[in-house]
Amino acid sequence: MLSAVLTAIVIIDVILLFKQKGISATRILPEKLSNGDDNPIEITIKNSYNFNLHLKLIDELPFQYQKRDFEITTTLTKSDYKKITYTLRPLERGEYHFGNLNIYATSPIGFLSRRFQFGNKAMVPNYPSFLQLKKYMLIAFSNKIFEFGLKKIRRIGHTMEFEQIKDYVAGDDIRNINWKATAKRNQLMVNQYQDERSQPIYSVIDMGRAMKMPFNGLSLLDYAINATLVISNVALKKQDKAGMFSFSRKVTDKVVAERRPSQMNQIMETLYNLNTDFAESDFSRLYIDIKRSLNQRSLLLLYTNFETLDALHRQLPYLQAIAKNHVLVVIFFENTELSQFIKQPAYKTNEIFEKTIAEKFIFEKKLIVTELQKHGIQSILTAPEDLTINTINKYLEIKARGLI
Repeated sequence: MLSAVLTAIVIIDVILLFKQKGISATRILPEKLSNGDDNPIEITIKNSYNFNLHLKLIDELPFQYQKRDFEITTTLTKSDYKKITYTLRPLERGEYHFGNLNIYATSPIGFLSRRFQFGNKAMVPNYPSFLQLKKYMLIAFSNKIFEFGLKKIRRIGHTMEFEQIKDYVAGDDIRNINWKATAKRNQLMVNQYQDERSQPIYSVIDMGRAMKMPFNGLSLLDYAINATLVISNVALKKQDKAGMFSFSRKVTDKVVAERRPSQMNQIMETLYNLNTDFAESDFSRLYIDIKRSLNQRSLLLLYTNFETLDALHRQLPYLQAIAKNHVLVVIFFENTELSQFIKQPAYKTNEIFEKTIAEKFIFEKKLIVTELQKHGIQSILTAPEDLTINTINKYLEIKARGLI
Protein backbone atom coordinates (compact mmCIF):
# COMPACT_ATOMS: atom_id res chain seq x y z
CA MET A 1 0.00 0.00 0.00
CA LEU A 2 2.79 2.44 0.98
CA SER A 3 4.75 1.65 -2.15
CA ALA A 4 1.71 2.32 -4.28
CA VAL A 5 1.25 5.70 -2.63
CA LEU A 6 4.90 6.57 -3.17
CA THR A 7 4.66 5.46 -6.80
CA ALA A 8 1.62 7.64 -7.31
CA ILE A 9 3.36 10.64 -5.76
CA VAL A 10 6.39 10.13 -8.00
CA ILE A 11 4.15 9.88 -11.06
CA ILE A 12 2.40 13.08 -10.08
CA ASP A 13 5.80 14.77 -9.61
CA VAL A 14 6.89 13.55 -13.05
CA ILE A 15 3.72 14.89 -14.64
CA LEU A 16 4.09 18.24 -12.90
CA LEU A 17 7.71 18.68 -13.96
CA PHE A 18 7.77 17.17 -17.45
CA LYS A 19 4.34 17.88 -18.92
CA GLN A 20 4.74 21.63 -18.92
CA LYS A 21 7.05 23.99 -20.72
CA GLY A 22 9.03 24.60 -17.56
CA ILE A 23 11.47 27.48 -17.24
CA SER A 24 13.50 29.72 -19.52
CA ALA A 25 16.80 31.34 -18.56
CA THR A 26 19.51 33.51 -20.04
CA ARG A 27 23.00 34.37 -18.85
CA ILE A 28 23.94 37.98 -19.60
CA LEU A 29 27.68 38.56 -19.91
CA PRO A 30 29.55 41.85 -20.26
CA GLU A 31 31.31 42.55 -23.53
CA LYS A 32 34.63 42.26 -21.71
CA LEU A 33 35.84 41.53 -18.19
CA SER A 34 37.94 43.91 -16.10
CA ASN A 35 41.08 42.24 -14.75
CA GLY A 36 41.43 42.15 -10.95
CA ASP A 37 37.93 43.56 -10.38
CA ASP A 38 34.56 42.11 -9.41
CA ASN A 39 32.60 41.73 -12.64
CA PRO A 40 28.82 41.19 -12.41
CA ILE A 41 27.29 38.23 -14.24
CA GLU A 42 23.49 38.30 -14.54
CA ILE A 43 21.12 35.36 -14.97
CA THR A 44 17.44 35.92 -15.75
CA ILE A 45 14.94 33.10 -15.09
CA LYS A 46 11.24 32.88 -15.90
CA ASN A 47 8.99 30.28 -14.28
CA SER A 48 6.28 29.06 -16.68
CA TYR A 49 4.95 26.50 -14.19
CA ASN A 50 1.77 27.21 -12.29
CA PHE A 51 3.42 26.29 -9.01
CA ASN A 52 6.44 27.42 -6.97
CA LEU A 53 9.90 26.00 -7.70
CA HIS A 54 13.10 25.29 -5.84
CA LEU A 55 16.03 25.92 -8.21
CA LYS A 56 19.69 24.96 -8.21
CA LEU A 57 21.82 26.83 -10.75
CA ILE A 58 25.13 25.38 -11.88
CA ASP A 59 27.01 27.66 -14.24
CA GLU A 60 29.93 26.23 -16.18
CA LEU A 61 32.63 28.80 -15.43
CA PRO A 62 35.80 29.36 -17.50
CA PHE A 63 38.63 26.93 -16.77
CA GLN A 64 40.77 29.72 -15.28
CA TYR A 65 38.70 29.51 -12.09
CA GLN A 66 39.21 25.75 -11.62
CA LYS A 67 35.81 25.64 -9.93
CA ARG A 68 33.49 22.73 -10.57
CA ASP A 69 31.20 23.09 -7.54
CA PHE A 70 29.84 26.56 -8.25
CA GLU A 71 26.11 26.63 -7.64
CA ILE A 72 23.35 29.01 -6.58
CA THR A 73 20.10 27.94 -4.92
CA THR A 74 16.94 30.02 -5.01
CA THR A 75 13.14 29.79 -5.14
CA LEU A 76 10.78 31.13 -7.76
CA THR A 77 7.03 31.60 -7.35
CA LYS A 78 4.61 30.50 -10.03
CA SER A 79 4.70 32.42 -13.30
CA ASP A 80 7.35 34.69 -11.81
CA TYR A 81 10.51 36.27 -13.20
CA LYS A 82 13.81 36.77 -11.35
CA LYS A 83 17.26 38.25 -11.90
CA ILE A 84 20.22 36.67 -10.13
CA THR A 85 23.62 38.37 -10.08
CA TYR A 86 26.97 36.96 -9.02
CA THR A 87 30.47 38.34 -9.45
CA LEU A 88 33.68 36.95 -10.89
CA ARG A 89 37.16 38.33 -10.24
CA PRO A 90 39.48 37.32 -13.08
CA LEU A 91 43.21 37.40 -12.42
CA GLU A 92 44.68 36.64 -15.84
CA ARG A 93 44.24 38.58 -19.06
CA GLY A 94 43.02 36.59 -22.04
CA GLU A 95 39.96 34.71 -23.27
CA TYR A 96 37.42 33.36 -20.80
CA HIS A 97 35.12 30.64 -22.19
CA PHE A 98 31.79 30.06 -20.44
CA GLY A 99 30.01 26.74 -20.88
CA ASN A 100 26.35 25.84 -20.50
CA LEU A 101 23.99 27.13 -17.85
CA ASN A 102 22.38 24.22 -16.00
CA ILE A 103 19.30 24.68 -13.82
CA TYR A 104 17.72 21.90 -11.73
CA ALA A 105 14.05 22.57 -10.92
CA THR A 106 12.21 20.84 -8.08
CA SER A 107 8.44 20.98 -7.52
CA PRO A 108 6.86 21.41 -4.05
CA ILE A 109 6.58 17.61 -3.87
CA GLY A 110 10.38 17.43 -3.95
CA PHE A 111 10.93 13.84 -5.11
CA LEU A 112 12.47 14.62 -8.46
CA SER A 113 14.44 17.36 -10.19
CA ARG A 114 14.27 18.27 -13.83
CA ARG A 115 17.39 19.55 -15.50
CA PHE A 116 17.21 22.42 -17.92
CA GLN A 117 20.32 23.14 -19.93
CA PHE A 118 20.74 26.38 -21.77
CA GLY A 119 23.45 26.50 -24.40
CA ASN A 120 24.85 29.88 -23.47
CA LYS A 121 28.42 29.05 -24.43
CA ALA A 122 30.35 32.25 -24.96
CA MET A 123 33.83 33.75 -24.93
CA VAL A 124 34.53 37.00 -23.09
CA PRO A 125 37.97 38.69 -23.27
CA ASN A 126 39.49 39.82 -19.98
CA TYR A 127 41.08 43.27 -20.44
CA PRO A 128 43.21 45.42 -18.13
CA SER A 129 41.14 47.06 -15.42
CA PHE A 130 38.89 49.54 -17.24
CA LEU A 131 36.75 49.71 -14.08
CA GLN A 132 39.75 51.21 -12.27
CA LEU A 133 40.13 53.59 -15.18
CA LYS A 134 36.58 54.90 -14.68
CA LYS A 135 36.99 55.11 -10.91
CA TYR A 136 40.21 57.12 -10.96
CA MET A 137 39.01 59.22 -13.86
CA LEU A 138 36.20 60.50 -11.65
CA ILE A 139 38.32 61.22 -8.58
CA ALA A 140 41.38 62.69 -10.33
CA PHE A 141 39.25 65.51 -11.70
CA SER A 142 36.91 66.08 -8.75
CA ASN A 143 37.16 67.98 -5.49
CA LYS A 144 37.01 64.72 -3.52
CA ILE A 145 40.57 63.64 -4.23
CA PHE A 146 41.60 63.73 -0.56
CA GLU A 147 39.19 60.89 0.25
CA PHE A 148 41.17 58.61 -2.06
CA GLY A 149 44.70 59.57 -1.02
CA LEU A 150 45.43 62.00 -3.83
CA LYS A 151 47.45 65.03 -2.78
CA LYS A 152 46.74 68.57 -3.86
CA ILE A 153 50.01 70.33 -4.70
CA ARG A 154 50.41 74.02 -5.42
CA ARG A 155 51.51 74.69 -8.98
CA ILE A 156 55.00 76.20 -9.14
CA GLY A 157 56.39 78.10 -12.10
CA HIS A 158 53.84 76.70 -14.53
CA THR A 159 52.34 78.84 -17.26
CA MET A 160 48.81 78.21 -18.44
CA GLU A 161 46.97 79.46 -21.50
CA PHE A 162 43.27 80.19 -21.92
CA GLU A 163 41.34 77.48 -23.77
CA GLN A 164 37.59 78.22 -23.51
CA ILE A 165 34.66 79.38 -21.37
CA LYS A 166 32.46 76.51 -20.25
CA ASP A 167 29.58 75.70 -17.91
CA TYR A 168 30.58 75.27 -14.28
CA VAL A 169 30.51 71.69 -13.00
CA ALA A 170 31.20 70.35 -9.52
CA GLY A 171 34.96 70.22 -8.95
CA ASP A 172 35.87 73.26 -11.07
CA ASP A 173 38.04 75.87 -9.36
CA ILE A 174 35.73 78.70 -8.24
CA ARG A 175 38.62 81.13 -8.71
CA ASN A 176 38.20 80.65 -12.47
CA ILE A 177 34.56 81.81 -12.56
CA ASN A 178 34.00 84.27 -15.41
CA TRP A 179 31.57 86.75 -13.89
CA LYS A 180 30.80 88.61 -17.14
CA ALA A 181 29.88 85.39 -18.93
CA THR A 182 27.93 84.28 -15.84
CA ALA A 183 25.87 87.50 -15.89
CA LYS A 184 25.12 87.14 -19.62
CA ARG A 185 24.11 83.48 -19.43
CA ASN A 186 22.45 83.73 -16.01
CA GLN A 187 24.35 80.62 -14.93
CA LEU A 188 27.83 79.94 -13.60
CA MET A 189 30.54 79.93 -16.28
CA VAL A 190 34.24 79.29 -15.76
CA ASN A 191 37.43 79.91 -17.73
CA GLN A 192 39.17 76.70 -18.70
CA TYR A 193 42.95 76.69 -19.03
CA GLN A 194 45.48 74.17 -20.26
CA ASP A 195 49.23 73.77 -20.12
CA GLU A 196 51.01 75.72 -22.82
CA ARG A 197 52.31 72.58 -24.44
CA SER A 198 51.66 68.88 -24.12
CA GLN A 199 54.36 66.66 -22.71
CA PRO A 200 55.07 63.02 -23.62
CA ILE A 201 54.24 60.65 -20.75
CA TYR A 202 55.53 57.11 -21.25
CA SER A 203 54.76 54.08 -19.13
CA VAL A 204 57.69 51.67 -19.36
CA ILE A 205 56.82 48.15 -18.23
CA ASP A 206 59.46 45.62 -17.22
CA MET A 207 58.36 42.24 -18.63
CA GLY A 208 61.08 40.22 -16.91
CA ARG A 209 60.54 37.36 -14.50
CA ALA A 210 60.73 39.62 -11.45
CA MET A 211 57.34 41.05 -12.45
CA LYS A 212 55.59 37.67 -12.37
CA MET A 213 55.47 37.62 -8.57
CA PRO A 214 51.81 37.41 -7.42
CA PHE A 215 50.10 39.43 -4.67
CA ASN A 216 46.44 38.78 -3.88
CA GLY A 217 46.28 36.58 -6.95
CA LEU A 218 47.37 39.33 -9.35
CA SER A 219 50.92 39.48 -10.71
CA LEU A 220 53.06 42.60 -10.38
CA LEU A 221 52.96 42.79 -14.17
CA ASP A 222 49.17 43.06 -14.13
CA TYR A 223 49.26 45.68 -11.38
CA ALA A 224 51.61 47.67 -13.62
CA ILE A 225 49.37 47.14 -16.66
CA ASN A 226 46.29 48.35 -14.80
CA ALA A 227 48.18 51.42 -13.54
CA THR A 228 49.46 52.15 -17.07
CA LEU A 229 45.92 52.17 -18.43
CA VAL A 230 44.74 54.62 -15.75
CA ILE A 231 47.72 57.00 -15.87
CA SER A 232 47.56 57.11 -19.68
CA ASN A 233 43.94 58.20 -19.52
CA VAL A 234 44.64 60.80 -16.81
CA ALA A 235 47.57 62.18 -18.84
CA LEU A 236 45.44 62.54 -21.96
CA LYS A 237 42.72 64.32 -20.00
CA LYS A 238 45.42 66.63 -18.60
CA GLN A 239 46.29 67.54 -22.21
CA ASP A 240 49.53 65.54 -22.25
CA LYS A 241 50.54 62.90 -24.77
CA ALA A 242 50.39 59.32 -23.50
CA GLY A 243 52.44 56.39 -24.74
CA MET A 244 53.98 53.16 -23.53
CA PHE A 245 56.41 50.37 -24.26
CA SER A 246 57.62 47.22 -22.60
CA PHE A 247 61.02 45.61 -22.39
CA SER A 248 62.77 42.44 -21.36
CA ARG A 249 65.57 41.15 -23.57
CA LYS A 250 64.51 43.87 -26.04
CA VAL A 251 62.08 46.77 -26.24
CA THR A 252 58.68 45.83 -27.69
CA ASP A 253 54.99 46.79 -27.81
CA LYS A 254 55.71 50.46 -28.37
CA VAL A 255 52.88 52.97 -28.61
CA VAL A 256 54.25 56.42 -29.49
CA ALA A 257 52.99 59.17 -27.18
CA GLU A 258 50.20 61.03 -28.95
CA ARG A 259 46.86 62.71 -28.20
CA ARG A 260 44.82 61.07 -30.95
CA PRO A 261 41.18 60.09 -30.27
CA SER A 262 42.12 56.44 -30.78
CA GLN A 263 45.13 56.55 -28.44
CA MET A 264 43.44 54.93 -25.43
CA ASN A 265 42.06 52.11 -27.54
CA GLN A 266 45.51 51.41 -28.98
CA ILE A 267 47.07 51.39 -25.50
CA MET A 268 44.29 49.12 -24.20
CA GLU A 269 44.78 46.58 -27.00
CA THR A 270 48.57 46.61 -26.56
CA LEU A 271 48.30 46.05 -22.80
CA TYR A 272 45.82 43.22 -23.34
CA ASN A 273 48.42 41.22 -25.24
CA LEU A 274 51.42 41.75 -22.93
CA ASN A 275 52.98 38.66 -21.39
CA THR A 276 56.23 38.02 -19.58
CA ASP A 277 58.90 35.87 -21.19
CA PHE A 278 60.46 35.04 -17.79
CA ALA A 279 63.82 36.38 -19.01
CA GLU A 280 66.32 38.64 -17.26
CA SER A 281 65.52 42.23 -18.25
CA ASP A 282 68.21 44.02 -20.26
CA PHE A 283 68.38 47.64 -19.05
CA SER A 284 71.21 48.42 -21.47
CA ARG A 285 68.90 47.71 -24.41
CA LEU A 286 66.27 49.89 -22.76
CA TYR A 287 68.73 52.79 -22.50
CA ILE A 288 69.88 52.41 -26.12
CA ASP A 289 66.31 52.34 -27.45
CA ILE A 290 65.27 55.39 -25.41
CA LYS A 291 68.34 57.32 -26.58
CA ARG A 292 67.60 56.50 -30.22
CA SER A 293 63.83 56.96 -30.31
CA LEU A 294 62.89 59.60 -27.70
CA ASN A 295 64.21 62.96 -28.82
CA GLN A 296 61.87 65.10 -26.73
CA ARG A 297 62.26 65.32 -22.96
CA SER A 298 59.63 62.98 -21.52
CA LEU A 299 58.29 61.67 -18.25
CA LEU A 300 59.18 57.98 -18.02
CA LEU A 301 57.26 55.92 -15.44
CA LEU A 302 59.35 52.76 -15.16
CA TYR A 303 57.49 49.83 -13.57
CA THR A 304 60.01 47.28 -12.37
CA ASN A 305 61.06 45.49 -9.19
CA PHE A 306 64.35 45.49 -7.30
CA GLU A 307 64.64 43.16 -4.33
CA THR A 308 68.22 44.03 -3.30
CA LEU A 309 70.76 46.86 -3.55
CA ASP A 310 72.99 44.63 -5.63
CA ALA A 311 70.21 44.22 -8.19
CA LEU A 312 69.83 48.01 -8.35
CA HIS A 313 73.57 48.66 -8.62
CA ARG A 314 73.80 46.42 -11.70
CA GLN A 315 71.28 48.61 -13.51
CA LEU A 316 72.04 52.00 -11.92
CA PRO A 317 74.42 53.26 -14.66
CA TYR A 318 71.68 52.81 -17.27
CA LEU A 319 69.07 54.48 -15.07
CA GLN A 320 71.41 57.44 -14.51
CA ALA A 321 72.03 57.74 -18.25
CA ILE A 322 68.28 57.74 -18.97
CA ALA A 323 67.65 60.34 -16.25
CA LYS A 324 70.10 62.80 -17.86
CA ASN A 325 67.69 63.57 -20.69
CA HIS A 326 64.32 62.61 -19.24
CA VAL A 327 62.35 62.76 -16.00
CA LEU A 328 62.66 59.17 -14.80
CA VAL A 329 60.50 57.72 -12.02
CA VAL A 330 61.44 54.20 -10.93
CA ILE A 331 58.36 52.44 -9.53
CA PHE A 332 58.89 49.24 -7.57
CA PHE A 333 57.00 47.23 -4.99
CA GLU A 334 56.85 46.56 -1.28
CA ASN A 335 56.60 42.91 -0.32
CA THR A 336 53.34 43.16 1.62
CA GLU A 337 53.43 39.48 2.56
CA LEU A 338 56.76 40.01 4.34
CA SER A 339 55.32 43.07 6.11
CA GLN A 340 52.48 40.93 7.42
CA PHE A 341 54.87 38.16 8.37
CA ILE A 342 57.09 40.32 10.60
CA LYS A 343 54.04 41.45 12.58
CA GLN A 344 53.50 37.89 13.78
CA PRO A 345 55.02 36.96 17.16
CA ALA A 346 58.15 34.79 17.10
CA TYR A 347 58.85 32.29 19.84
CA LYS A 348 61.25 29.75 18.37
CA THR A 349 64.80 30.33 17.19
CA ASN A 350 64.00 29.57 13.56
CA GLU A 351 61.01 31.95 13.67
CA ILE A 352 63.24 34.76 15.00
CA PHE A 353 65.79 34.01 12.28
CA GLU A 354 63.10 34.12 9.55
CA LYS A 355 61.72 37.42 10.87
CA THR A 356 65.21 38.92 10.93
CA ILE A 357 65.75 37.96 7.28
CA ALA A 358 62.35 39.41 6.36
CA GLU A 359 63.12 42.70 8.11
CA LYS A 360 66.43 42.84 6.24
CA PHE A 361 64.64 42.56 2.89
CA ILE A 362 62.14 45.27 3.85
CA PHE A 363 64.92 47.59 5.03
CA GLU A 364 66.86 47.00 1.81
CA LYS A 365 63.89 48.25 -0.21
CA LYS A 366 64.11 51.54 1.70
CA LEU A 367 67.83 51.70 1.00
CA ILE A 368 67.06 51.38 -2.71
CA VAL A 369 64.86 54.50 -2.48
CA THR A 370 67.71 56.37 -0.75
CA GLU A 371 70.24 55.20 -3.34
CA LEU A 372 68.07 56.37 -6.23
CA GLN A 373 67.48 59.70 -4.54
CA LYS A 374 71.21 60.12 -4.03
CA HIS A 375 71.69 59.87 -7.79
CA GLY A 376 68.88 62.31 -8.57
CA ILE A 377 66.36 59.68 -9.67
CA GLN A 378 62.80 59.88 -8.39
CA SER A 379 61.10 56.72 -7.17
CA ILE A 380 57.90 55.23 -5.80
CA LEU A 381 58.02 52.34 -3.34
CA THR A 382 54.46 51.12 -3.08
CA ALA A 383 52.26 48.25 -2.00
CA PRO A 384 50.87 46.59 -5.17
CA GLU A 385 47.28 47.53 -4.33
CA ASP A 386 48.28 51.22 -3.94
CA LEU A 387 50.24 51.39 -7.17
CA THR A 388 47.68 53.27 -9.26
CA ILE A 389 46.88 56.00 -6.74
CA ASN A 390 50.57 56.56 -5.92
CA THR A 391 51.45 56.80 -9.61
CA ILE A 392 48.73 59.41 -10.19
CA ASN A 393 50.05 61.35 -7.18
CA LYS A 394 53.58 61.38 -8.56
CA TYR A 395 52.42 62.46 -12.02
CA LEU A 396 50.37 65.34 -10.55
CA GLU A 397 53.31 66.33 -8.35
CA ILE A 398 55.74 66.43 -11.28
CA LYS A 399 53.25 68.44 -13.34
CA ALA A 400 52.69 70.90 -10.47
CA ARG A 401 56.42 71.44 -9.96
CA GLY A 402 57.01 72.09 -13.63
CA LEU A 403 59.61 69.35 -14.00
CA ILE A 404 58.40 68.55 -17.51
